[in-house]
Amino acid sequence: MMCQAADAADIDIDMSCASFNNVKLKNTERGRERAAEGRDEILFRQPESTHLGDCPICFLPLQIGLYRSTLLSCCSKVICKGCRRANKLRGVNMNLHHTCPMCRQPMPRSDEEFNTNNMKRVTANDPVAVKEAGKKHYHEGHYRGAFEYWTKASELGNVDAIYLLSLLYRDGRGVEKNEEKEWYQLEEAAIAGHVGARFALAHNEKARHGSIDRAVKHFIIAANLGCNNSMEALKQFYTKGDVSDDKFTTARHTHQAAIDEMKSPQREEQANLERIISRKVAKKSCQRGDDVSHGQEVSSRPANLAWAEDAVDT
Repeated sequence: MMCQAADAADIDIDMSCASFNNVKLKNTERGRERAAEGRDEILFRQPESTHLGDCPICFLPLQIGLYRSTLLSCCSKVICKGCRRANKLRGVNMNLHHTCPMCRQPMPRSDEEFNTNNMKRVTANDPVAVKEAGKKHYHEGHYRGAFEYWTKASELGNVDAIYLLSLLYRDGRGVEKNEEKEWYQLEEAAIAGHVGARFALAHNEKARHGSIDRAVKHFIIAANLGCNNSMEALKQFYTKGDVSDDKFTTARHTHQAAIDEMKSPQREEQANLERIISRKVAKKSCQRGDDVSHGQEVSSRPANLAWAEDAVDT
């Protein structure tokens, strides 16, 4: 009888343990689900603006894409090309030396002077300068150096560096390939308003996970911030019936409003001037028989980084 009672007690203990483990497992799963839901709530929240912010001179939002803004190496400020043109014309008309419109230091006349200025800012722990130093290392093939600089810049709060780290984790350059870390860096940059990271997340959701709904959400957020490529992607999803009429119409209007907010007469003048110069360069290249496509600028940057930066060029 005592043996039977002991066996019964052991069975009760085993069942209690199993029940406790099941409850613990369910609680863990629920915790993970709640954490994922909380992360998604943050991830899919519409940022008020891109990570670029406003031009510190005209106070209009900086335009998305390469060559739309100018980095001043002397003070690490980023201004729009419209204000850069206005500053240059002011110097010409008043017969003044070409100086920085922010700190009034002489503008660099060569890449060497630019890099010298930038390294002075690096020693001061300027996050923009540290990020630029990482790009220089990347272009030269020193990927471990790029990783170290971009890690430091991201810790200093530079959103571009957070995004650029995702490329290293994706390609295994300077660090081991790690899709989980790549994804985390993309999400952190996207939350901070980086449309390039948001565009990459949308592409990855569709290509890697087959999640159309999540891809559409990312594209809508990026389009609302003024990303032309994301708007084009939404058009393709819309024609396939993956985006409702209401969502597409709202995104189209919000996208156009964001684009209009970035415009100014000075920026338009500079863009027109650059288009004229680009056509002249292309025409001369064709006359010489160079292998240059009409209106395109030949980039010496590594293909991976060039594609990543150009992915959201408007």
